[in-house]
Amino acid sequence: MAATDRRETDAGIEIKPVYTADDAETELEAPGEFPFTRGPYPDMYRGRPWTIRQYAGFASAEETNQRFRYLLERGQTGLSVAFDLPTQLGYDSDDRRAVGEVGRTGVAIDSLADMELVFDAIPLDQVSTSMTINAPASLLLLLYELVAEKQGVGGDQLRGTVQNDILKEYIARGNYIFPPRPSMRLTTDLFAYCAERLPHWNTISISGYHIREAGSTAVQELAFTLANGIAYCQAAVDAGLSPDEFGARLSFFFNAHNHFFQEVAKFRAARRLWAEIMRDRFGATNAKAQALRFHAQTGGSTLTAQQPENNIVRVAVQALSAVCGGAQSLHTNSFDEALALPTERAARIALRTQQLLANEAGGTDTADPLGGSFFIEALTDELEQKARELIARVDELGGAVAAVEQGFVQGEIEEAAFRYTQQVESGERVIVGVNHYAEAESEQIELLQIDPQAEARQLERTARVRAERDAAAVEAALARVREAARGTENLLLPLRDALAAYCTVGELCEVLREEFGMYDAQRSP
Repeated sequence: MAATDRRETDAGIEIKPVYTADDAETELEAPGEFPFTRGPYPDMYRGRPWTIRQYAGFASAEETNQRFRYLLERGQTGLSVAFDLPTQLGYDSDDRRAVGEVGRTGVAIDSLADMELVFDAIPLDQVSTSMTINAPASLLLLLYELVAEKQGVGGDQLRGTVQNDILKEYIARGNYIFPPRPSMRLTTDLFAYCAERLPHWNTISISGYHIREAGSTAVQELAFTLANGIAYCQAAVDAGLSPDEFGARLSFFFNAHNHFFQEVAKFRAARRLWAEIMRDRFGATNAKAQALRFHAQTGGSTLTAQQPENNIVRVAVQALSAVCGGAQSLHTNSFDEALALPTERAARIALRTQQLLANEAGGTDTADPLGGSFFIEALTDELEQKARELIARVDELGGAVAAVEQGFVQGEIEEAAFRYTQQVESGERVIVGVNHYAEAESEQIELLQIDPQAEARQLERTARVRAERDAAAVEAALARVREAARGTENLLLPLRDALAAYCTVGELCEVLREEFGMYDAQRSP
Protein backbone atom coordinates (compact mmCIF):
# COMPACT_ATOMS: atom_id res chain seq x y z
CA MET A 1 0.00 0.00 0.00
CA ALA A 2 1.18 3.51 -0.76
CA ALA A 3 1.64 6.02 2.04
CA THR A 4 -1.46 7.88 0.81
CA ASP A 5 -3.77 4.85 1.03
CA ARG A 6 -6.22 4.82 3.94
CA ARG A 7 -5.39 2.50 6.80
CA GLU A 8 -7.43 2.01 9.94
CA THR A 9 -7.71 -0.17 13.02
CA ASP A 10 -10.57 -2.60 13.65
CA ALA A 11 -12.27 0.23 15.56
CA GLY A 12 -12.34 2.42 12.46
CA ILE A 13 -9.59 4.74 13.68
CA GLU A 14 -7.64 6.05 10.72
CA ILE A 15 -3.87 5.60 10.95
CA LYS A 16 -1.91 8.51 9.49
CA PRO A 17 1.37 8.00 7.61
CA VAL A 18 3.19 10.02 10.29
CA TYR A 19 2.34 11.62 13.64
CA THR A 20 3.66 14.89 15.04
CA ALA A 21 3.28 16.96 18.20
CA ASP A 22 0.14 18.49 16.67
CA ASP A 23 -1.58 15.09 16.97
CA ALA A 24 -0.81 14.60 20.66
CA GLU A 25 -1.38 17.62 22.84
CA THR A 26 -2.10 15.67 26.05
CA GLU A 27 0.00 16.77 29.01
CA LEU A 28 1.25 13.64 30.73
CA GLU A 29 0.91 13.17 34.46
CA ALA A 30 3.35 10.94 36.34
CA PRO A 31 2.54 7.25 36.82
CA GLY A 32 0.49 6.74 39.96
CA GLU A 33 -1.21 10.14 39.64
CA PHE A 34 -4.82 10.83 38.62
CA PRO A 35 -6.12 9.92 36.04
CA PHE A 36 -3.50 7.12 36.01
CA THR A 37 -3.04 7.08 32.21
CA ARG A 38 0.55 6.00 32.70
CA GLY A 39 -0.16 3.35 35.33
CA PRO A 40 -1.72 2.90 38.79
CA TYR A 41 1.61 2.87 40.67
CA PRO A 42 4.51 5.38 40.63
CA ASP A 43 7.23 2.76 40.07
CA MET A 44 5.13 0.18 38.21
CA TYR A 45 7.16 -2.98 37.47
CA ARG A 46 10.35 -1.72 39.11
CA GLY A 47 8.52 -2.03 42.43
CA ARG A 48 6.60 -5.20 41.60
CA PRO A 49 6.58 -7.07 38.28
CA TRP A 50 3.28 -8.16 36.84
CA THR A 51 1.93 -11.46 38.15
CA ILE A 52 2.53 -14.35 35.76
CA ARG A 53 -0.82 -16.09 35.99
CA GLN A 54 -1.23 -18.96 33.52
CA TYR A 55 -4.84 -20.15 33.10
CA ALA A 56 -5.04 -23.90 33.74
CA GLY A 57 -7.47 -26.64 34.63
CA PHE A 58 -8.68 -29.83 33.00
CA ALA A 59 -10.09 -33.29 33.68
CA SER A 60 -10.46 -33.97 37.40
CA ALA A 61 -9.08 -32.28 40.49
CA GLU A 62 -6.02 -34.53 40.62
CA GLU A 63 -4.81 -33.64 37.10
CA THR A 64 -5.35 -29.93 37.68
CA ASN A 65 -3.41 -30.06 40.94
CA GLN A 66 -0.51 -31.68 39.08
CA ARG A 67 -0.56 -28.94 36.36
CA PHE A 68 -0.64 -26.20 39.02
CA ARG A 69 2.39 -27.68 40.74
CA TYR A 70 4.18 -28.05 37.40
CA LEU A 71 3.68 -24.35 36.62
CA LEU A 72 4.57 -23.12 40.12
CA GLU A 73 7.78 -25.16 40.09
CA ARG A 74 8.77 -23.43 36.82
CA GLY A 75 8.34 -19.89 38.05
CA GLN A 76 4.65 -19.04 37.70
CA THR A 77 3.75 -16.51 40.37
CA GLY A 78 -0.03 -16.87 40.58
CA LEU A 79 -2.71 -19.47 39.86
CA SER A 80 -5.62 -19.08 37.45
CA VAL A 81 -8.33 -21.74 37.56
CA ALA A 82 -10.28 -22.89 34.50
CA PHE A 83 -13.55 -24.66 35.31
CA ASP A 84 -15.36 -27.07 33.02
CA LEU A 85 -18.63 -26.15 31.32
CA PRO A 86 -20.96 -28.03 33.71
CA THR A 87 -19.39 -26.25 36.69
CA GLN A 88 -19.72 -22.87 34.98
CA LEU A 89 -23.40 -23.57 34.34
CA GLY A 90 -24.13 -24.90 37.82
CA TYR A 91 -24.53 -28.59 36.98
CA ASP A 92 -22.87 -31.46 38.82
CA SER A 93 -20.77 -33.94 36.89
CA ASP A 94 -23.39 -36.68 37.32
CA ASP A 95 -26.15 -34.53 35.81
CA ARG A 96 -27.39 -36.00 32.53
CA ARG A 97 -26.73 -32.63 30.84
CA ALA A 98 -23.03 -32.89 31.74
CA VAL A 99 -22.32 -36.15 29.91
CA GLY A 100 -19.26 -35.79 27.67
CA GLU A 101 -18.38 -32.32 29.00
CA VAL A 102 -16.91 -33.24 32.38
CA GLY A 103 -13.34 -31.93 32.62
CA ARG A 104 -13.16 -30.93 28.96
CA THR A 105 -12.68 -27.14 29.12
CA GLY A 106 -11.46 -26.98 32.70
CA VAL A 107 -11.59 -28.79 36.01
CA ALA A 108 -14.84 -30.27 37.32
CA ILE A 109 -15.85 -28.98 40.77
CA ASP A 110 -18.95 -30.53 42.31
CA SER A 111 -18.26 -30.16 46.02
CA LEU A 112 -15.78 -29.20 48.71
CA ALA A 113 -14.10 -32.58 48.23
CA ASP A 114 -13.01 -31.56 44.70
CA MET A 115 -11.76 -28.14 45.78
CA GLU A 116 -9.66 -29.71 48.53
CA LEU A 117 -7.91 -31.90 45.95
CA VAL A 118 -7.33 -29.05 43.47
CA PHE A 119 -5.33 -27.12 46.09
CA ASP A 120 -3.79 -30.06 47.89
CA ALA A 121 -0.28 -29.16 49.18
CA ILE A 122 -0.56 -25.62 47.70
CA PRO A 123 -0.31 -23.11 50.58
CA LEU A 124 -3.08 -20.60 49.95
CA ASP A 125 -1.46 -17.93 52.11
CA GLN A 126 1.49 -17.88 49.69
CA VAL A 127 -0.21 -17.75 46.27
CA SER A 128 -2.65 -15.40 44.58
CA THR A 129 -5.48 -17.23 42.81
CA SER A 130 -7.79 -16.08 40.04
CA MET A 131 -10.96 -18.02 39.28
CA THR A 132 -12.76 -17.62 35.96
CA ILE A 133 -16.29 -18.28 37.14
CA ASN A 134 -19.37 -16.09 36.90
CA ALA A 135 -22.92 -17.36 37.41
CA PRO A 136 -21.91 -19.59 40.38
CA ALA A 137 -18.97 -17.36 41.36
CA SER A 138 -20.07 -17.01 44.96
CA LEU A 139 -20.09 -20.80 45.41
CA LEU A 140 -16.55 -21.31 44.09
CA LEU A 141 -15.18 -18.45 46.16
CA LEU A 142 -16.79 -19.90 49.29
CA LEU A 143 -15.29 -23.31 48.51
CA TYR A 144 -11.87 -21.67 48.20
CA GLU A 145 -12.35 -19.96 51.57
CA LEU A 146 -13.39 -23.26 53.17
CA VAL A 147 -10.31 -25.04 51.80
CA ALA A 148 -8.11 -22.25 53.16
CA GLU A 149 -9.69 -22.60 56.58
CA LYS A 150 -8.88 -26.30 56.58
CA GLN A 151 -5.26 -25.29 55.89
CA GLY A 152 -5.40 -22.88 58.84
CA VAL A 153 -5.37 -19.83 56.55
CA GLY A 154 -7.72 -17.01 57.50
CA GLY A 155 -9.73 -14.92 55.08
CA ASP A 156 -7.54 -11.88 55.76
CA GLN A 157 -4.59 -13.83 54.31
CA LEU A 158 -6.24 -14.74 51.01
CA ARG A 159 -5.34 -12.86 47.83
CA GLY A 160 -6.81 -13.25 44.40
CA THR A 161 -9.75 -12.50 42.13
CA VAL A 162 -13.06 -14.09 41.28
CA GLN A 163 -14.38 -13.04 37.87
CA ASN A 164 -18.00 -12.67 39.05
CA ASP A 165 -18.91 -10.65 35.93
CA ILE A 166 -22.32 -11.90 34.86
CA LEU A 167 -23.22 -9.07 32.48
CA LYS A 168 -20.63 -10.07 29.91
CA GLU A 169 -22.10 -13.60 29.93
CA TYR A 170 -25.38 -12.23 28.56
CA ILE A 171 -23.42 -10.04 26.14
CA ALA A 172 -20.80 -12.37 24.74
CA ARG A 173 -20.04 -15.66 26.42
CA GLY A 174 -23.38 -17.30 27.15
CA ASN A 175 -22.55 -19.03 30.45
CA TYR A 176 -25.39 -17.56 32.48
CA ILE A 177 -27.94 -19.28 34.67
CA PHE A 178 -30.30 -16.77 36.29
CA PRO A 179 -31.87 -13.56 34.89
CA PRO A 180 -29.79 -10.36 35.14
CA ARG A 181 -31.37 -8.77 38.20
CA PRO A 182 -31.10 -11.67 40.69
CA SER A 183 -27.63 -12.29 39.26
CA MET A 184 -26.69 -8.73 40.16
CA ARG A 185 -27.90 -9.44 43.70
CA LEU A 186 -25.46 -12.33 43.97
CA THR A 187 -22.69 -10.07 42.69
CA THR A 188 -23.27 -7.35 45.27
CA ASP A 189 -23.81 -9.90 48.06
CA LEU A 190 -20.32 -11.16 47.25
CA PHE A 191 -18.96 -7.59 47.45
CA ALA A 192 -20.42 -7.17 50.94
CA TYR A 193 -19.30 -10.59 52.14
CA CYS A 194 -15.70 -10.05 51.07
CA ALA A 195 -15.60 -6.59 52.62
CA GLU A 196 -16.13 -8.27 55.99
CA ARG A 197 -14.36 -11.61 55.60
CA LEU A 198 -11.87 -11.45 52.69
CA PRO A 199 -10.63 -7.84 52.73
CA HIS A 200 -7.75 -8.35 50.28
CA TRP A 201 -9.77 -10.27 47.69
CA ASN A 202 -10.68 -8.67 44.35
CA THR A 203 -14.43 -9.20 44.26
CA ILE A 204 -14.95 -8.86 40.52
CA SER A 205 -12.92 -8.91 37.33
CA ILE A 206 -15.00 -6.84 34.94
CA SER A 207 -14.26 -8.54 31.68
CA GLY A 208 -13.79 -7.06 28.24
CA TYR A 209 -11.83 -10.13 27.22
CA HIS A 210 -14.85 -12.19 26.18
CA ILE A 211 -16.50 -9.19 24.55
CA ARG A 212 -13.46 -8.94 22.25
CA GLU A 213 -13.43 -12.71 21.73
CA ALA A 214 -17.02 -12.46 20.52
CA GLY A 215 -15.88 -10.12 17.73
CA SER A 216 -16.08 -6.62 19.16
CA THR A 217 -13.76 -3.81 18.18
CA ALA A 218 -11.26 -2.33 20.63
CA VAL A 219 -13.60 0.63 21.22
CA GLN A 220 -16.55 -1.65 21.94
CA GLU A 221 -14.45 -3.76 24.30
CA LEU A 222 -13.42 -0.63 26.16
CA ALA A 223 -16.84 1.04 26.27
CA PHE A 224 -19.01 -1.97 27.08
CA THR A 225 -16.61 -3.18 29.77
CA LEU A 226 -16.60 0.18 31.54
CA ALA A 227 -20.38 0.47 31.12
CA ASN A 228 -20.70 -2.88 32.89
CA GLY A 229 -18.39 -1.55 35.59
CA ILE A 230 -20.69 1.44 36.04
CA ALA A 231 -23.67 -0.93 36.47
CA TYR A 232 -21.86 -2.97 39.14
CA CYS A 233 -20.85 0.19 41.00
CA GLN A 234 -24.38 1.55 40.90
CA ALA A 235 -25.76 -1.75 42.18
CA ALA A 236 -23.22 -1.71 45.01
CA VAL A 237 -24.08 1.89 45.94
CA ASP A 238 -27.79 1.02 45.86
CA ALA A 239 -27.01 -1.85 48.25
CA GLY A 240 -25.48 0.62 50.69
CA LEU A 241 -21.81 -0.04 49.98
CA SER A 242 -19.14 2.67 49.86
CA PRO A 243 -17.53 3.37 46.46
CA ASP A 244 -14.27 4.20 48.21
CA GLU A 245 -14.27 0.73 49.81
CA PHE A 246 -15.68 -1.65 47.18
CA GLY A 247 -14.05 0.41 44.41
CA ALA A 248 -10.62 -0.45 45.77
CA ARG A 249 -11.33 -4.18 45.27
CA LEU A 250 -12.56 -3.96 41.67
CA SER A 251 -10.34 -5.24 38.89
CA PHE A 252 -10.70 -5.52 35.12
CA PHE A 253 -9.83 -8.14 32.52
CA PHE A 254 -8.89 -7.07 29.00
CA ASN A 255 -7.89 -8.77 25.79
CA ALA A 256 -4.40 -8.22 24.39
CA HIS A 257 -5.20 -8.42 20.67
CA ASN A 258 -3.25 -8.15 17.45
CA HIS A 259 -2.78 -4.42 16.76
CA PHE A 260 0.09 -3.75 19.16
CA PHE A 261 -0.15 0.05 19.24
CA GLN A 262 -3.93 0.18 19.52
CA GLU A 263 -3.85 -2.28 22.41
CA VAL A 264 -1.30 -0.22 24.35
CA ALA A 265 -3.43 2.88 23.82
CA LYS A 266 -6.59 0.99 24.83
CA PHE A 267 -5.16 0.04 28.22
CA ARG A 268 -4.04 3.62 28.86
CA ALA A 269 -7.43 5.04 27.81
CA ALA A 270 -9.21 2.56 30.10
CA ARG A 271 -7.38 3.86 33.16
CA ARG A 272 -8.07 7.48 32.27
CA LEU A 273 -11.78 6.86 31.67
CA TRP A 274 -12.32 4.78 34.80
CA ALA A 275 -10.59 7.28 37.08
CA GLU A 276 -12.97 10.00 35.93
CA ILE A 277 -16.00 7.68 36.17
CA MET A 278 -15.23 6.78 39.78
CA ARG A 279 -14.52 10.37 40.77
CA ASP A 280 -17.29 12.15 38.86
CA ARG A 281 -20.14 9.60 38.85
CA PHE A 282 -19.62 7.92 42.20
CA GLY A 283 -17.73 10.53 44.21
CA ALA A 284 -14.84 8.22 45.06
CA THR A 285 -11.94 10.05 46.67
CA ASN A 286 -9.82 7.00 47.48
CA ALA A 287 -7.02 6.80 44.88
CA LYS A 288 -7.17 2.98 45.07
CA ALA A 289 -10.82 3.13 44.03
CA GLN A 290 -10.06 5.52 41.17
CA ALA A 291 -7.06 3.62 39.75
CA LEU A 292 -8.04 0.87 37.32
CA ARG A 293 -6.06 -2.35 37.74
CA PHE A 294 -6.33 -5.09 35.16
CA HIS A 295 -5.40 -8.61 34.14
CA ALA A 296 -4.74 -9.27 30.46
CA GLN A 297 -4.84 -12.41 28.38
CA THR A 298 -3.59 -12.76 24.84
CA GLY A 299 -6.28 -13.17 22.19
CA GLY A 300 -7.64 -16.70 22.00
CA SER A 301 -9.67 -15.88 18.89
CA THR A 302 -6.49 -14.77 17.11
CA LEU A 303 -4.90 -18.23 17.40
CA THR A 304 -4.96 -20.24 14.19
CA ALA A 305 -5.14 -23.98 13.69
CA GLN A 306 -3.16 -23.50 10.48
CA GLN A 307 0.59 -23.15 11.05
CA PRO A 308 0.04 -23.17 14.83
CA GLU A 309 3.64 -22.29 15.67
CA ASN A 310 2.94 -18.82 14.22
CA ASN A 311 0.86 -18.38 17.37
CA ILE A 312 4.03 -18.24 19.46
CA VAL A 313 4.91 -14.97 17.71
CA ARG A 314 1.36 -13.62 17.94
CA VAL A 315 1.26 -14.31 21.66
CA ALA A 316 4.64 -12.66 22.28
CA VAL A 317 3.59 -9.45 20.49
CA GLN A 318 0.22 -9.36 22.25
CA ALA A 319 1.88 -9.97 25.63
CA LEU A 320 4.30 -7.11 24.98
CA SER A 321 1.34 -4.80 24.39
CA ALA A 322 -0.05 -5.72 27.83
CA VAL A 323 3.34 -5.08 29.42
CA CYS A 324 3.77 -1.73 27.67
CA GLY A 325 0.17 -0.91 28.60
CA GLY A 326 0.76 -1.57 32.30
CA ALA A 327 -1.10 -4.83 33.12
CA GLN A 328 -1.02 -6.05 36.73
CA SER A 329 -1.16 -9.71 35.74
CA LEU A 330 -0.92 -11.57 32.46
CA HIS A 331 -1.80 -14.92 30.90
CA THR A 332 -0.13 -15.92 27.65
CA ASN A 333 -1.99 -18.46 25.53
CA SER A 334 -0.32 -21.65 24.40
CA PHE A 335 0.29 -22.03 20.69
CA ASP A 336 -1.78 -25.23 20.39
CA GLU A 337 -5.00 -23.90 21.94
CA ALA A 338 -6.80 -23.53 18.61
CA LEU A 339 -6.66 -27.33 18.48
CA ALA A 340 -6.90 -28.59 22.07
CA LEU A 341 -6.12 -27.81 25.68
CA PRO A 342 -2.38 -27.05 25.96
CA THR A 343 0.26 -29.71 26.38
CA GLU A 344 2.92 -29.23 29.06
CA ARG A 345 5.42 -28.25 26.34
CA ALA A 346 3.11 -25.57 24.90
CA ALA A 347 2.27 -24.27 28.39
CA ARG A 348 5.98 -24.03 29.20
CA ILE A 349 6.66 -21.98 26.04
CA ALA A 350 3.82 -19.62 26.97
CA LEU A 351 5.21 -19.25 30.49
CA ARG A 352 8.76 -18.66 29.21
CA THR A 353 7.40 -15.94 26.89
CA GLN A 354 6.47 -13.85 29.91
CA GLN A 355 9.73 -14.60 31.66
CA LEU A 356 11.67 -13.48 28.57
CA LEU A 357 9.73 -10.22 28.42
CA ALA A 358 10.41 -9.56 32.09
CA ASN A 359 14.06 -10.60 32.24
CA GLU A 360 15.56 -10.12 28.76
CA ALA A 361 13.44 -7.56 26.91
CA GLY A 362 13.53 -4.77 29.51
CA GLY A 363 9.83 -5.16 30.29
CA THR A 364 10.20 -4.24 33.96
CA ASP A 365 12.64 -1.35 33.59
CA THR A 366 10.43 1.73 33.28
CA ALA A 367 6.81 2.81 33.65
CA ASP A 368 4.76 3.54 30.51
CA PRO A 369 7.66 3.06 28.07
CA LEU A 370 5.66 4.33 25.08
CA GLY A 371 4.18 7.34 26.87
CA GLY A 372 4.82 10.55 24.95
CA SER A 373 4.87 8.82 21.58
CA PHE A 374 2.88 11.03 19.22
CA PHE A 375 1.19 7.95 17.76
CA ILE A 376 0.36 6.34 21.13
CA GLU A 377 -0.96 9.56 22.65
CA ALA A 378 -3.15 10.28 19.61
CA LEU A 379 -4.54 6.73 19.68
CA THR A 380 -5.18 6.97 23.41
CA ASP A 381 -7.14 10.20 22.95
CA GLU A 382 -9.19 8.84 20.06
CA LEU A 383 -10.02 5.55 21.79
CA GLU A 384 -11.07 7.50 24.87
CA GLN A 385 -13.36 9.80 22.88
CA LYS A 386 -15.01 6.99 20.90
CA ALA A 387 -15.53 4.95 24.07
CA ARG A 388 -17.12 7.96 25.81
CA GLU A 389 -19.60 8.29 22.97
CA LEU A 390 -20.56 4.61 23.15
CA ILE A 391 -20.90 4.69 26.96
CA ALA A 392 -23.24 7.67 26.51
CA ARG A 393 -25.42 5.58 24.18
CA VAL A 394 -25.61 2.84 26.85
CA ASP A 395 -26.57 5.49 29.41
CA GLU A 396 -29.37 6.71 27.16
CA LEU A 397 -30.83 3.20 27.13
CA GLY A 398 -30.89 3.10 30.93
CA GLY A 399 -27.48 1.61 31.66
CA ALA A 400 -25.74 -1.68 30.95
CA VAL A 401 -28.40 -4.00 32.39
CA ALA A 402 -31.16 -2.35 30.36
CA ALA A 403 -28.93 -2.26 27.25
CA VAL A 404 -28.33 -6.01 27.60
CA GLU A 405 -32.01 -6.73 28.18
CA GLN A 406 -32.83 -4.75 25.02
CA GLY A 407 -30.19 -6.60 22.97
CA PHE A 408 -28.33 -3.41 22.04
CA VAL A 409 -24.87 -4.49 23.16
CA GLN A 410 -25.18 -7.93 21.61
CA GLY A 411 -26.30 -6.43 18.30
CA GLU A 412 -23.40 -3.99 18.14
CA ILE A 413 -20.88 -6.79 18.71
CA GLU A 414 -22.54 -9.09 16.18
CA GLU A 415 -22.29 -6.39 13.50
CA ALA A 416 -18.60 -5.83 14.26
CA ALA A 417 -17.90 -9.57 14.16
CA PHE A 418 -19.67 -9.85 10.81
CA ARG A 419 -17.61 -7.01 9.31
CA TYR A 420 -14.39 -8.59 10.56
CA THR A 421 -15.31 -11.98 9.08
CA GLN A 422 -16.11 -10.38 5.74
CA GLN A 423 -12.70 -8.68 5.71
CA VAL A 424 -10.90 -11.95 6.44
CA GLU A 425 -12.86 -13.90 3.84
CA SER A 426 -12.22 -11.25 1.18
CA GLY A 427 -8.51 -11.10 2.01
CA GLU A 428 -8.73 -7.42 2.96
CA ARG A 429 -7.55 -8.35 6.44
CA VAL A 430 -4.44 -10.53 6.30
CA ILE A 431 -4.21 -13.57 8.60
CA VAL A 432 -0.77 -15.09 8.09
CA GLY A 433 -0.98 -18.79 7.30
CA VAL A 434 -4.74 -18.67 6.74
CA ASN A 435 -5.71 -16.35 3.88
CA HIS A 436 -2.13 -15.32 3.00
CA TYR A 437 1.14 -17.31 3.06
CA ALA A 438 -0.72 -20.58 3.43
CA GLU A 439 0.98 -23.98 3.19
CA ALA A 440 -0.32 -26.86 1.12
CA GLU A 441 0.18 -29.41 3.91
CA SER A 442 -0.88 -28.97 7.54
CA GLU A 443 1.61 -29.34 10.37
CA GLN A 444 1.35 -32.26 12.76
CA ILE A 445 1.82 -31.34 16.41
CA GLU A 446 1.40 -33.22 19.65
CA LEU A 447 -2.00 -32.60 21.29
CA LEU A 448 -3.05 -33.09 24.89
CA GLN A 449 -5.09 -36.25 25.38
CA ILE A 450 -7.43 -36.18 28.37
CA ASP A 451 -7.56 -39.44 30.30
CA PRO A 452 -10.92 -41.03 29.39
CA GLN A 453 -11.16 -42.36 32.94
CA ALA A 454 -11.08 -38.87 34.44
CA GLU A 455 -14.85 -38.44 34.09
CA ALA A 456 -15.47 -41.81 35.73
CA ARG A 457 -13.23 -40.88 38.67
CA GLN A 458 -15.10 -37.62 39.06
CA LEU A 459 -18.47 -39.35 39.07
CA GLU A 460 -17.25 -41.86 41.65
CA ARG A 461 -16.03 -39.11 43.98
CA THR A 462 -19.31 -37.18 43.73
CA ALA A 463 -21.29 -40.35 44.44
CA ARG A 464 -19.08 -41.03 47.48
CA VAL A 465 -19.65 -37.48 48.78
CA ARG A 466 -23.42 -37.92 48.48
CA ALA A 467 -23.28 -41.28 50.29
CA GLU A 468 -21.04 -40.20 53.17
CA ARG A 469 -22.43 -36.75 54.06
CA ASP A 470 -25.11 -36.05 56.69
CA ALA A 471 -28.32 -36.19 54.65
CA ALA A 472 -30.40 -34.37 57.27
CA ALA A 473 -27.85 -31.54 57.50
CA VAL A 474 -27.88 -31.25 53.71
CA GLU A 475 -31.67 -30.97 53.55
CA ALA A 476 -31.71 -28.35 56.30
CA ALA A 477 -28.97 -26.33 54.58
CA LEU A 478 -30.77 -26.39 51.22
CA ALA A 479 -34.00 -25.25 52.91
CA ARG A 480 -32.11 -22.40 54.56
CA VAL A 481 -30.73 -21.25 51.17
CA ARG A 482 -34.23 -21.34 49.68
CA GLU A 483 -35.55 -19.20 52.52
CA ALA A 484 -32.73 -16.67 52.06
CA ALA A 485 -33.30 -16.49 48.29
CA ARG A 486 -36.91 -15.49 48.94
CA GLY A 487 -35.80 -12.66 51.23
CA THR A 488 -33.22 -9.91 51.08
CA GLU A 489 -30.42 -11.12 53.36
CA ASN A 490 -26.91 -11.79 52.08
CA LEU A 491 -27.06 -15.17 50.34
CA LEU A 492 -23.41 -16.03 50.85
CA LEU A 493 -23.80 -16.87 54.53
CA PRO A 494 -26.34 -19.72 54.07
CA LEU A 495 -24.55 -20.82 50.89
CA ARG A 496 -21.31 -21.13 52.85
CA ASP A 497 -22.96 -23.29 55.51
CA ALA A 498 -24.46 -25.50 52.81
CA LEU A 499 -21.13 -26.03 51.05
CA ALA A 500 -19.48 -26.85 54.38
CA ALA A 501 -22.11 -29.57 54.80
CA TYR A 502 -21.02 -30.94 51.38
CA CYS A 503 -24.03 -29.77 49.43
CA THR A 504 -22.99 -29.75 45.78
CA VAL A 505 -22.74 -26.83 43.39
CA GLY A 506 -25.50 -28.34 41.26
CA GLU A 507 -27.87 -28.80 44.19
CA LEU A 508 -27.48 -25.21 45.33
CA CYS A 509 -27.84 -23.80 41.81
CA GLU A 510 -31.00 -25.86 41.37
CA VAL A 511 -32.53 -24.25 44.48
CA LEU A 512 -31.68 -20.82 43.08
CA ARG A 513 -33.05 -21.76 39.65
CA GLU A 514 -36.35 -22.67 41.25
CA GLU A 515 -36.48 -19.34 43.13
CA PHE A 516 -34.96 -16.95 40.57
CA GLY A 517 -35.85 -18.65 37.28
CA MET A 518 -33.50 -19.12 34.34
CA TYR A 519 -32.49 -16.58 31.71
CA ASP A 520 -33.64 -17.42 28.18
CA ALA A 521 -31.81 -15.40 25.54
CA GLN A 522 -34.34 -16.48 22.92
CA ARG A 523 -37.08 -14.61 24.78
CA SER A 524 -35.08 -11.44 25.32
CA PRO A 525 -35.58 -8.52 22.87
